[in-house]
Amino acid sequence: MTGKSRISGLYAVTPDEPDTALLVVGVRNALAGGASLVQYRNKTADAALRLTQARALLAICRRHYVPFIINDHLNLALEIDADGLHLGGEDGAIAAARARLGSRKLIGASCYNVLQNALNAEREGADYVAFGSFFASGVKPDAVRAPLDLLQEAKRRVSVPIVAIGGITLANAPQLIAAGADSIAVISALFAAPDVKLAAQQFNALFK
Repeated sequence: MTGKSRISGLYAVTPDEPDTALLVVGVRNALAGGASLVQYRNKTADAALRLTQARALLAICRRHYVPFIINDHLNLALEIDADGLHLGGEDGAIAAARARLGSRKLIGASCYNVLQNALNAEREGADYVAFGSFFASGVKPDAVRAPLDLLQEAKRRVSVPIVAIGGITLANAPQLIAAGADSIAVISALFAAPDVKLAAQQFNALFK
């Protein structure tokens, strides 16, 4: 997949799953349910497993014409020719990543609970910004919490798409969308659901 894509709808972020076969099934079902973006995030895998999993997931995303984003690892994104990179606050400069990835790749930035981070990221060339955690998160229990009105303020002052993340469920997602989130990034409530495809469909329906 080449070129930029509009960031909207369900943004599927992978769990720390060591079993590549299980991970592939989960992502395949999320895509079948309408996930519009997939981010590969595995904080426990070694480099070899990350490469194996990223290649497998990229192939699935290509078949669905859905952008595949790598979390943190610029060299991995370059090695497999991923569609983009998501950078946390300590993962390097956006400008440096852009110089290596080129203009056609997506770059997203975690902005936590700070609007100025998003303004800076947009100025430096980010294609989307992410705020959170908006709710208690089992994946990152110690994450800073972002207030709902941050989305409203960001919607007024930021021109790139806005992603909300952190403890998002079918029950609390509507308030984030109403406050201005263009996309919701979901891990547990999607991949730990009894039916991943159905969960993806239900999240997507919130944007209709």
